[in-house]
Amino acid sequence: MSESSRDTAEGAGWGAVEGGKYRELMPGRVEKLSWLNPKTLRAARNGVLASWFGDPTGRTRSRWVQEREAAGAPADKVIRRDDPDRFSFMVLGDTGEGDDPQYAVVPGFLKMGQDTRFAVIASDVIYPVGATADYGTKFFRPYQDYRAPIYAIPGNHDWYEDLYGFMRVFCDAPPLAPDPAPRPPLSARLRSLLWHHPGAQDEQRLAEARALRSAPAQQAVQPGPYWAIDAGPLRIVGIDTGLLGTIDAEQGRWLRKVSRGPRPKILITGSPLYVDGEHHPCPIEGGGTVDDIVRDPDHHYVAAIGGDIHNYQRYPVRVDGRTIQYVVSGGGGAFMHATHIIPRVSIANVGEEDFRCYPLRGDSLAFYSRLYGRRLRLRRFFTFTEAEAIAVIAERLGIPPTRAQGTPAARVTWRTRLVASLLGAGGRPDRTSRFRLPVRKIYTQLFSPSSATYSPPFFKSFLRLDVTPEALRLRCFAATGNRREELDPPVEDEVTIPLL
Repeated sequence: MSESSRDTAEGAGWGAVEGGKYRELMPGRVEKLSWLNPKTLRAARNGVLASWFGDPTGRTRSRWVQEREAAGAPADKVIRRDDPDRFSFMVLGDTGEGDDPQYAVVPGFLKMGQDTRFAVIASDVIYPVGATADYGTKFFRPYQDYRAPIYAIPGNHDWYEDLYGFMRVFCDAPPLAPDPAPRPPLSARLRSLLWHHPGAQDEQRLAEARALRSAPAQQAVQPGPYWAIDAGPLRIVGIDTGLLGTIDAEQGRWLRKVSRGPRPKILITGSPLYVDGEHHPCPIEGGGTVDDIVRDPDHHYVAAIGGDIHNYQRYPVRVDGRTIQYVVSGGGGAFMHATHIIPRVSIANVGEEDFRCYPLRGDSLAFYSRLYGRRLRLRRFFTFTEAEAIAVIAERLGIPPTRAQGTPAARVTWRTRLVASLLGAGGRPDRTSRFRLPVRKIYTQLFSPSSATYSPPFFKSFLRLDVTPEALRLRCFAATGNRREELDPPVEDEVTIPLL
């Protein structure tokens, strides 16, 4: 087994001498997606409009579900598979930017997924707006050699064109008919005037893309944007959290119903319930939260895996004498959300000794220091070595260095402290300053979303889950974009979850 980032800097992908073969999988021309491009931001405006004028996601989702049921989809939305009691499946999150970081995941994903029964994409299949036209290079092409079905739940970006592309590809659903609802209120009419609506559907282009994953073993049709999969001894429940990270009352009633019973369950959601040291229980229209359902001992959830945030995190939370693993798995291809902004973890009785993340906070800080050193033309001032980044994170969080360096620890200086603050590095909860919180908020909302990069290490990740009647083994594998990690993907985290 190859070294991981917890072992050495080389295991993290720093200083590699041989680039990966992933570029051979990419199309000849790749559009570089920039979140600072006004054209991109304009197309992705529906989330802001929904927060200002009301969120139409619930009604649109309900209409999609009704259309699918009328076409013969099961009313309970359960996909019943014939998997044995012992099987494996893959999970990817936030995949579809269509550039180097996404394709860099593919070789390791194919290697570790070659004997798995299916895969699940957890949130944001296609960036920036879930357009049908983008599925060729951002879904069908990268995963054409994965020989099993791929199921998915939509993220907020898939909703930016009212879920048209997602429903066409994963549910084989035709476009919705015009909404027969009575004349909407003024706020809804204003929202509709400003709304980004789906473009024209090019069926020929989609058919050509589908041909890349046309083998019978690769086919699967979902009953809708939310569903459950009965696979071996396990039930996997996927929920659609729409544009704003909530679910409507209709889906809430379904979730409560499909969660009943002693069968072990995993939740897959587009909005993680624990992330960046905070709890986000996900409200349900009409009352209650998704996490209330997950925590109910009668429902027997053992894990909740969410996308949306582009890294890996795990919080083992004790609930009524049992442990539920809350996981963030959004490292499947989009730009990297920083982990160095995560403060010292102390939530729900989960501390630093139990918390896991990838990339490690020090690697994340070194990555962003180099990125912004280049962009601001201040490389000598901004850029950290990996040892400097680990040292300043250890000081700010009051924890031992995450990785043994093999060399004397770097000295923390006024420069490294200042740059770490400017880059939003987290700290201890008891030492949060008035200055740090605004910097962290500005950093996460403005700087981080523009931080695509096109040279290794990318710090991407994916999950493999091995199921037996007794236990579930969850492993997080790294994808750096370097050849070494393609040939032997390192395990960045591993946990065995009892099912009995």
